[in-house]
Amino acid sequence: MLETNFKQQLQSIFSDLEAAYTLDITVPTQHESREDLVTLLGEVAATSEKITCRIKEDNQLAFSLLKNGEATGIRFRGVPNGHEFTSLLLAILNSDGKGKNIPDEVICNRVSALKGNIHLKTYVSLTCTNCPDVVQALNLMALLNKNISHEMVDGAIYQEEADALKIQAVPSVFADGALLHVGKAGFGELLDKLETHYGVNEAKAEISVKKYDLVVIGGGPAGSSAAIYSARKGLQVALLAERIGGQVKETVGIENLVSVPYTTGEELAANLKAHIQVYPIDILEHRRVEKIETEGKMKIVRVAGGEKLAAPAVIIATGASWRRLNVPGESEYVGRGLAFCPHCDGPFYKGKHVAVVGGGNSGIEAALDLAGICAKVTVFEFLDELKADAVLQEKVKSLPNVEIFVSTQTMEVIGNGEKVTAIRVKNRNTEQEHITELDGIFVQIGLSANSAAFKETVSTNRFGEIEIDAHCRTNQPGIYAAGDVTTVPYKQIIISMGEGAKAALSAFEDRMREI
Repeated sequence: MLETNFKQQLQSIFSDLEAAYTLDITVPTQHESREDLVTLLGEVAATSEKITCRIKEDNQLAFSLLKNGEATGIRFRGVPNGHEFTSLLLAILNSDGKGKNIPDEVICNRVSALKGNIHLKTYVSLTCTNCPDVVQALNLMALLNKNISHEMVDGAIYQEEADALKIQAVPSVFADGALLHVGKAGFGELLDKLETHYGVNEAKAEISVKKYDLVVIGGGPAGSSAAIYSARKGLQVALLAERIGGQVKETVGIENLVSVPYTTGEELAANLKAHIQVYPIDILEHRRVEKIETEGKMKIVRVAGGEKLAAPAVIIATGASWRRLNVPGESEYVGRGLAFCPHCDGPFYKGKHVAVVGGGNSGIEAALDLAGICAKVTVFEFLDELKADAVLQEKVKSLPNVEIFVSTQTMEVIGNGEKVTAIRVKNRNTEQEHITELDGIFVQIGLSANSAAFKETVSTNRFGEIEIDAHCRTNQPGIYAAGDVTTVPYKQIIISMGEGAKAALSAFEDRMREI
């Protein structure tokens, strides 16, 4: 199952393991995936004398990870192929304290401070690119807090179970039987939800204030550029982010970054982090900023979980995220027929009828992807014509199972209490409304600025974008902003990088002039 070259890589990866690990396997005698699981785990174990397999008959296809004979709290129900293979490798490395994704002390303390015994399950699809981030984050939490257990469940193998829970989007996370989260998420967002759901032991969560010359909020192209330029000026810099790379990580292919003919979002995010790490920048990932306050000449950045950072200057570079429809029924059916990622959730609608709301590049690309899976795809565009590139329009219009309606406004997401059953739309020219029965809706209507935490501090326009001048200064001295969160036109990676550099240079210039 594993190629020879890959086995050799695994031997190198596991060469420094210190503890002994057991892949404790349970398998039904006649299960169709029995051989796949046993073979895969056997080949993984063969790459290190520190890893062994133990097999016993049971009615569930699963395995748990044991460290020196003791449970780690990590369990997989399914065959961790595809994107989830990395989750298996990291589970072992993290258990040994060697994974590169282990968070800093403050975040580890927040995980340790979670109250009660916590039992988590994540239902995944092996084709989902967002699922591994969630699985790996929750596996790591199980290792950081002995009162947490986490189980990955392959929804394809346990289809009846997924159907009974009415799962229509992945990843779907359940906390002691209650739905906690659906869709992509980073470590910080999941930790926030667990803290809200279970509560926190406040005595364990006490955090002191850290002081810097400059705090950058956001780890995308703008934030990364700002941090690098500031550090090169000799400033003590902290970079706060939910994840390095930001929205870029969700981009499959990038072909317009000048001097780089082609890269992927994951590769670019990794390169950004590698470049940041060249400098003495404190990278504080998994953080969500709640607000900025001013105390004298200092700006106090308050972070979810109680953490505080103080600096005379702050650069906001929090980017943008997928825009919502904001119509009746939308919030009720997210994850139950309404989705944002066609690549991850498209397989749930094989042979069914879905709608794509949005006729830009992302919307038409989604329609093209879904047309190969679904029986029918209906595209609804608000404007009088599609906004996508001509080549994409030509391709989508050639497909027999795709229909397109322009000048159409989405009015309501309709469901039966369990899942989406229809969408109500209005023709903007005739004002006539129409209900289309369908099985799923994919929203692809662009991005909105991630500025909610700062609207009481700096001026924003009616779109929520932070208003800046030509030097990236906001209306508040000492607070700067850069990239997609701002009013700067054209939301492009290369522009965000330049804006981040500009904000850093402006902040340094003001510092030198004692402004």
